[in-house]
Amino acid sequence: MSRPDVIVIGGGIAGAGTALYLARDGVRVTLVEAAVIGGGASGANAGSLHAQIPHDPFRNLGPAWAGAFQPVVTLLARSLGLWRDLEADLGCDLEIAFGGGVMVGATPGEMEEIAAKADVERAAGLDVELLGRDALRARAPYLAETALGGAFCAIEGKANPMRVAPAYAAAARAAGVTIVAGQGPAAIARTRQGYAVTTGERVIEADRLVIAAGGATGALAAQLGADLAITSTPIQVCVTEPAAPFVPHLVYCAGEKLSLKQSRVGSILIGGGWDARLDDRGRPVVDAANLAANLRVAMRIVPGIAGLNLVRSWAAMVNGTDDWLPIIGELPQAPGAFINYVPWLGFSGGPAAARLTADLVQGKPPSLDVPLASFAPRQPSAG
Repeated sequence: MSRPDVIVIGGGIAGAGTALYLARDGVRVTLVEAAVIGGGASGANAGSLHAQIPHDPFRNLGPAWAGAFQPVVTLLARSLGLWRDLEADLGCDLEIAFGGGVMVGATPGEMEEIAAKADVERAAGLDVELLGRDALRARAPYLAETALGGAFCAIEGKANPMRVAPAYAAAARAAGVTIVAGQGPAAIARTRQGYAVTTGERVIEADRLVIAAGGATGALAAQLGADLAITSTPIQVCVTEPAAPFVPHLVYCAGEKLSLKQSRVGSILIGGGWDARLDDRGRPVVDAANLAANLRVAMRIVPGIAGLNLVRSWAAMVNGTDDWLPIIGELPQAPGAFINYVPWLGFSGGPAAARLTADLVQGKPPSLDVPLASFAPRQPSAG
């Protein structure tokens, strides 16, 4: 195996996407994945393509947080633009659909919050339409009569998460990327010329390094002296048997935790960030009480799902930061080492984050109009 210019650690959307875009720019890349391509959060999420600000932190963290989050709205909007062409770009059916997203409000207070949030989103360039009761009923007649109104964002949608990272990896391999997977966690060391990554019994050296490993990003960056304050939380999702199409939108709820969408085959995917639990080996498993609570919320908002059988539920780790801001850029402690990490909304933001990281690694101007300075890794303060 010839010496690459760049090693990318992580075989999800972030890592495989970064590797692909680098290779297309003529950079020699080796991608290292500890387990299987797309086996982490990239393949285990519910497949939502978000652009709106999540309502729960907007409510709980306040206006200052929302203002700081505005650059993320821009990142997500640019990323959804890439999602629109992703099937043609990767030559693969990813079950992408853009029916728009509906944030539902059930009380006057929730409607006031939705309107305030829409002001922040519009300031970031996102087109959000406020809907009263009648307009919401006309747009989404499947919603419960208790819905007072909501907000509609036309660019939101859904995709099949199990297909995306493998499609990125296949395209990367076709573009010349060497993929080394299944050798267990990587170890990073500094060298005179750059970085050495040990995976299994193999040592790979390169001038530059990208860490795009989801929940493992913090531990890998710590090997280079960086504290990224990344967290991992177990959450759960469930899916019903197929039904005739009746929910064309990505559905949110302002007052309670819910995301709901209908797949191409008719199954209803239900989530919203409900906590799972960890078993005695530290693996995420479904919490039955939270599953029941999630289903009660879903049936209250979309009554038409009540007669459907649940066929599967699963738990996975979602990766986050306390401020919800991505970390994209070069580590100040380790020149030539870059981070590509989008918390909470990494599936939606992955394509744009990958394209921008590839630009940064090459020292190129950003391909997308995104305020990257907001996401730069910070040097820890002294003391």
